[in-house]
Amino acid sequence: MKIAVSGKGGVGKTLLAGGLARGFAERNFKTMAIDADSSPNLALTLGLTAEEARRIVPISDNKELIESKTNSGYTGVYNLNFKVDDVVRDYSVPTPLNVNLVVMGTVHSMGAGCMCAPTAVIRALLRYLVVETDEVVVMDLEAGVEHIGRGTVRQVDVLLMVVDSNFKSLEIAKHIYDLASEAGMKQLYIVGNRVMTDEQKFAIQNFADKNGLPVLDFIPFDPKITESDMMGKTPLLNRDFPSVKTIDNICEFLIKK
Repeated sequence: MKIAVSGKGGVGKTLLAGGLARGFAERNFKTMAIDADSSPNLALTLGLTAEEARRIVPISDNKELIESKTNSGYTGVYNLNFKVDDVVRDYSVPTPLNVNLVVMGTVHSMGAGCMCAPTAVIRALLRYLVVETDEVVVMDLEAGVEHIGRGTVRQVDVLLMVVDSNFKSLEIAKHIYDLASEAGMKQLYIVGNRVMTDEQKFAIQNFADKNGLPVLDFIPFDPKITESDMMGKTPLLNRDFPSVKTIDNICEFLIKK
């Protein structure tokens, strides 16, 4: 199963992605997490220390790897027919939550170039993990619709769009839903996050109903998550947190699907 988590920046995509990855791993699935956010921090959510996270070399920074995979001999033309089993073997990082992590990375400065070649490697990685192995892949996408436009999630089975009650996050989710639907994706769900009141829950549900967006679940606002983040600890180690429990329920739902 391949699951991608998308949405507006700051809505809590990474917590959901990390929580799902932890849930699948605890249920004895061989689990791979891909951090495709331009500001990657999934490593911290999966229990790595800040020092360990800084030592991870993103795929986009590994010029030798990208060149070896995508070079066609022609400028601006990329080879798209290559194997990536060595990426899984050599470049994934084990985490304390028994999830292997691959960090995609991003462009670091103006004029540094496009992400076409690294994205090609990630797309191939997703194909490999589905076709040649039996495992769960959870991908934390960059905020917005960038990866939808690149086609990165074309190999994904389930796309989760995280929202809060902010109208902007809901509009972005609708845009993502429309693009993904046009691309032929079938399993698309809204996940409400940081829901504090019935009014906020209603705002999300009402928007979703008016626009034909299926809502999977609502993750409650949880101050313990904020406290854990302030202390630099992953909240996913605390299964009693209400938000973590809800994410675990989402994991169960996806397994049964």
